[in-house]
Amino acid sequence: MKRKVILVTDGDDYAHHAIQLIAKKIGGRCISQSAGNPTTITGEEMVRLVKKALSDPVFLMFDDSGLLGEGSGERALNYVANHPDINVLGVIAVASRTRHTEWSRVDVSIDRDGNLTEYGVDKSGVPDIERGRINGDTVYILDQIDVPIIVGIGDIGKMARYDSVKNGCPITTRAVELILERSGFYDTRGQSGYE
Repeated sequence: MKRKVILVTDGDDYAHHAIQLIAKKIGGRCISQSAGNPTTITGEEMVRLVKKALSDPVFLMFDDSGLLGEGSGERALNYVANHPDINVLGVIAVASRTRHTEWSRVDVSIDRDGNLTEYGVDKSGVPDIERGRINGDTVYILDQIDVPIIVGIGDIGKMARYDSVKNGCPITTRAVELILERSGFYDTRGQSGYE
């Protein structure tokens, strides 16, 4: 049976704590070993860890630490997204101020007030001027993989405190909810809400 996975294009401490909190809240699992800035484990290692996780959805974090082009995070993401035992429910594409410009298409973004928008958002979660695209440091590969939905958000756990762990990470939580709703995850699980 394929494991259901949500991919997150950030792996710093703020993102790690936020994803841990949300995974616990919804009864999923966060693979903490995937955190890091940059990503230090391979896609193969990530898949092995996903298969050992006790429940779905499983969250994986990927980070290139601002490196231009395909870095370790994007190589791992590409491997995981194309693995036959993995069912990617969606991607949370995280905006950042990169030293070099990398961007990806997004299907929808969520601003720091929790509103859905057709525009991309910046690191602070403020809507950008570009429709359907986001700038980030681990997003270059997203246009090359086939996933059902890519949700753009500002910097996880930050966004000028709008998404802080102290506040329960409401923006990242909304992005996860949107992915789970669009994927039909709750229908296949036989429930309509969190555990």
